Amino acid sequence: MRRQDIPNAISILRIALVPMLVLLLVQARFTEALLLFAIAGVSDALDGFLAKHYGWVSRLGSILDPLADKLLLVSSYVTLGLLGFLPLWLVVAVIARDIIIVLGGWAFHRVIGPYEMHPTYISKANTFTQILMIFMALLSLGWWPLEAKIIEYTAYIVGITTVLSGLDYVLIWGQRAFRARRQKAQGRHFGHETVKNNSSTEQPKKP
Repeated sequence: MRRQDIPNAISILRIALVPMLVLLLVQARFTEALLLFAIAGVSDALDGFLAKHYGWVSRLGSILDPLADKLLLVSSYVTLGLLGFLPLWLVVAVIARDIIIVLGGWAFHRVIGPYEMHPTYISKANTFTQILMIFMALLSLGWWPLEAKIIEYTAYIVGITTVLSGLDYVLIWGQRAFRARRQKAQGRHFGHETVKNNSSTEQPKKP
């Protein structure tokens, strides 16, 4: 394996941790689940550092890294929600946001063309609060019980940032699609005017 492939290998390892985490949650082994979740978080920071610091960036890595993060978070939310440790409305909000983003990207790609999406500030804040929610839930369940109000307020914060992040992406997709269509229409109009002007300047041939 080349050194450039280390970040991708770490992302694959993080994906492999997902079923282990789910199993620990189902078996109510929350302390071990917390440790595994922390290891996954450290691995995420590590592969990101290696990719940026050494320039070990690849197309595969740009897919594997967010995929690993999303699988880890969604699996944690769904499992804890089904076990009754997280409110179902929050689980639905988290999943719905991800579905909206994926469908929006797919529709933009099909209708408009290729795109490059970068996380916004509200999206980064949402990811942080989602991770914090899982960490606090596992901490409270397995090692250091927290007051129910703290978990409740954190869930509300996650819900708010999730909704705002989803709306932010919808606004971004809409603006980009509008600008792309307008530029496309202007391009067609300019091409039509050019053809018209060229034809009008042509001199008739003498017999």
